[in-house]
Amino acid sequence: MSSTLIKIDLQDRLKSGESLVVELGCGPNKKAGRIGIDQLDLPGVDIVADINQGLGFFPDQSVDEIHSKSLLEHVDDLGLVVREIVRVLKPGAKKYLFVPHFSNPYYYSDYTHTRFMGLYTFYYFVDEKYQLRRKVPVFYSDVRIRVESVKMIFQSPFRLIHYFKKAFQTLVNLSSWTQEFYEENLCYFIPCYGMEIVFRPAPEDLNG
Repeated sequence: MSSTLIKIDLQDRLKSGESLVVELGCGPNKKAGRIGIDQLDLPGVDIVADINQGLGFFPDQSVDEIHSKSLLEHVDDLGLVVREIVRVLKPGAKKYLFVPHFSNPYYYSDYTHTRFMGLYTFYYFVDEKYQLRRKVPVFYSDVRIRVESVKMIFQSPFRLIHYFKKAFQTLVNLSSWTQEFYEENLCYFIPCYGMEIVFRPAPEDLNG
């Protein structure tokens, strides 16, 4: 088990009453005003920790926002990490994330990726009545969230294809129906680069 190195006065930040915004997997490019957490001790990282071991340095319901970009596809146990995120978020607070979509051909080049992500991935933590047209089972975990939004992102390093994909992105994101139709029928013809997702703890989870 890796050790945790806290390089800031975290207790003072927690007691200050200031908004606590956390960036998981921040690397050397943490955004200003955020508490940066990364497994590597890089410049700008405030807490060196392996989030596969949880977020035990934060008390329950102490964090106002959590951000991550291209991180959750690397974790060993997504259920554990989502549970910890839900635990530390304040009532009504939100988690903002980006993950690659499973149809992204570049996904396979990164040997550190451990799991695929699709439109329904985070709905496995959502009660059925708040799910999409296609329902998924929820019995794998007792953690519950509400998915606030999903935006499917399309891009390409090839200029003309990039412009086409940006236009296609608008069509795909017209509704949850068009997103579901795209993923079932079109994603292997026009791959999705990734997804921007916002979720919050479900109200029943806020009371433990």
